[in-house]
Amino acid sequence: MTVPAQSDPTRGALFDPVFGAGDLAPLLSDRAWITALLEVEVAITRAAEKHGRATPADVAGVAAAAEDLARDLDPAELGRLSAAGGNPVIPLVKILRERAGVPAAAVHVGATSQDVLDSALMLLAHEAGRYVVAELRAAADAAAHLARRHRDTPTVARTLGQQALPTTFGALAATWLVALDDATFELDRALSALPVQYGGAAGTLAAVNPDGLAFADTLADLLGLARPLVPWHTARTPITRLATALGVAAGAVAKPATDVVLMAATEFGEVSEDAPGGSSAMPHKRNPVAAITARAAARRVPGLVATVLASTDHEFARAAGAWHAEWEPLTDLLRLTGGAAHQLSTSIGGLHVHPDALARNLDRTGGAILAEKVTAALAQHTDDARDIVTAAAQAGTPLDHDPAITGHLGAERVRTLLDPTRYLGHAGDLVDRALAHHDRLLGGQA
Repeated sequence: MTVPAQSDPTRGALFDPVFGAGDLAPLLSDRAWITALLEVEVAITRAAEKHGRATPADVAGVAAAAEDLARDLDPAELGRLSAAGGNPVIPLVKILRERAGVPAAAVHVGATSQDVLDSALMLLAHEAGRYVVAELRAAADAAAHLARRHRDTPTVARTLGQQALPTTFGALAATWLVALDDATFELDRALSALPVQYGGAAGTLAAVNPDGLAFADTLADLLGLARPLVPWHTARTPITRLATALGVAAGAVAKPATDVVLMAATEFGEVSEDAPGGSSAMPHKRNPVAAITARAAARRVPGLVATVLASTDHEFARAAGAWHAEWEPLTDLLRLTGGAAHQLSTSIGGLHVHPDALARNLDRTGGAILAEKVTAALAQHTDDARDIVTAAAQAGTPLDHDPAITGHLGAERVRTLLDPTRYLGHAGDLVDRALAHHDRLLGGQA
């Protein structure tokens, strides 16, 4: 059952496009929720028919009524009807039974409200999650392109906000790539494990005994979800696994987004986005909007992950409140992580790297960032090497002009030691390794 294309007035219509979730939001809308709930109900009747508990006519009646309701049922009205029972399944089943024109026993067979809502949530998460995975892969591909193109482009590595040693832009992009690849793999695995929920009133499948276990497996197969070992009404590992995978993915997005925002600053000028945003007040501004909004969306994710993890204390066979607290945070996690990944792929997919600015900033200390290398060479001649080099660096004296250094090494050798392209370590090898890993993942995907 697909979500109708008609417009659906849902929350987020104003800001979802800003944070990259414009295309993802319909998959998590109120209309999508209703459609998923009804898809589960139809599948339950289909499973009942396969196990001799409903007829083909029952299936046809339920399916036809569900299709009409998915299109016509007002989410606001269903919401009002849901308040009394604390979830939308209770009034939805009542309406479905009235519309289907089949025996009441052929609708919602052996199920409880949580079975339907949890399974619907898994359907929504599976579809929306695949969108998130695709956006993460697009961002990873963009990072791989940057790493490959700038494998040997020198830049400065910064630690604790200060210039540290030379590296390459490709090596920086490779760190983005590896984190994005890891996050994509973990989220994909979490999505593949999303199980159906079917346990009945107390999780014992008593209403469909002796067919309960087979019934649950049939339902999972019909919905394209994993078969659960047992009902997981109060064992919320599938929910927490998904939430944490989304949290990891958001973190993998936030890292490169933050780097782009900082490197695009006027004082650095090392990168710029393909379509930078302007300012309503300052005509000269060229804001890295895609990276900014990716970072903004990702920043909201950890709190939602914490809410989901804090809601795992489901008491006994059915939780009072902890279950209800999961629904919106989990769908918001999907919306925000997918939006952040989309904005990051937009940002780095069209990123302009400015080697002249990278070189200028690399030379900003006059070679002082190679003090480590000069110290090692000078230590072959004097035990005071570290103190001598430290004093020169703190005084702002170019190392190739300090007589205490050149007296031992000579000015020409010091200048050679200060060449950043001669102290890149394994930067290129690390890029190659990250790219090879990425290519293997793509091969596995294919």
